[in-house]
Amino acid sequence: MFSGTRIEFEKRTVTKMIGFYCKKLHHSKGVLCAECAALLEYSHKRLDKCVYQNDKPTCSKCTIHCYKPDRRQQIRDVMRYSQPRMLLRRPDLVILHTIEGLFNKKKKR
Repeated sequence: MFSGTRIEFEKRTVTKMIGFYCKKLHHSKGVLCAECAALLEYSHKRLDKCVYQNDKPTCSKCTIHCYKPDRRQQIRDVMRYSQPRMLLRRPDLVILHTIEGLFNKKKKR
């Protein structure tokens, strides 16, 4: 469905989302601010350690909360801002993410 692994796809998507968020709300120009760069690094580390790896469900359907509460709120804010804008700027990622969410459901462990 997409090139690369599921984790790579998630990393590309979260990178784009944080980029949109930082550019608009933190007025960054081409480089993420320190706060957003730290969130991106944290997100990538969490994805690397995901117990599901390439069978990973979308985060909203996941039964394991791998983000610390403060980071979870940050990524929620990023997603709330970026998701509607992704539909206009990167519809390919939105469509693939939606399809994956429909077909890649995990049972509780």
